[in-house]
Amino acid sequence: MQQRFAREVTRYGDTDTDAYNIQHVYELQYRLTWAKVYQGPVTGHFGPLTRGAVKRFQKKVHLRVTGVANHHTWHELIKRTVRARGLIPHICEKRGWHACYDRKRHQLTLWHNGWIHNSWLGRSGDLGVETRLGNFKVYYRDEDHVSSLYDLPMPYSQFFSGGQALHGSVLMVNPWWDHSHGCINLYIKDARQLWSLTSQRPLYVTVYGAWD
Repeated sequence: MQQRFAREVTRYGDTDTDAYNIQHVYELQYRLTWAKVYQGPVTGHFGPLTRGAVKRFQKKVHLRVTGVANHHTWHELIKRTVRARGLIPHICEKRGWHACYDRKRHQLTLWHNGWIHNSWLGRSGDLGVETRLGNFKVYYRDEDHVSSLYDLPMPYSQFFSGGQALHGSVLMVNPWWDHSHGCINLYIKDARQLWSLTSQRPLYVTVYGAWD
């Protein structure tokens, strides 16, 4: 099983350039902001301000201070920046695998037998095509799905409600820019992580939170 709260190493000079070239710099900057060690702009580029914030976070949690967001740094950062833990529905803590998406905070948490295994950023449906609230179960999966409506790739699709699915987005770079047409969009790398953990297992999906 994959390591909990896992990301690739992110370092000085990395840039999130497009949906196929994501180094998780946007996510790093958002999470460093939530950890109260970064006050700079969220640009998707790992420059001096981001490196300084990584060092401050590493010092704060008693890790080796390198300025590189390595596996240990990501583990501690993700774990400490799961937001609004008290609002996550209790059903997510039940036995089995549960993917729980907060529409307001653009946050997906993956739970296994009552423990958070990982958390990713994403985006959901636009106004008028909002991702449906409720409790669901994945009923269909397609690793190489292509939207019949928009003719766009939807890699690592896991459908849970009608045409709404968890899947990798070929359009998303910053999770707070734009929306989907109802699905829960993840970075392609993150959707692949979710797929590798859950595609051979029953997966329950809970969608909650106000539209944002």
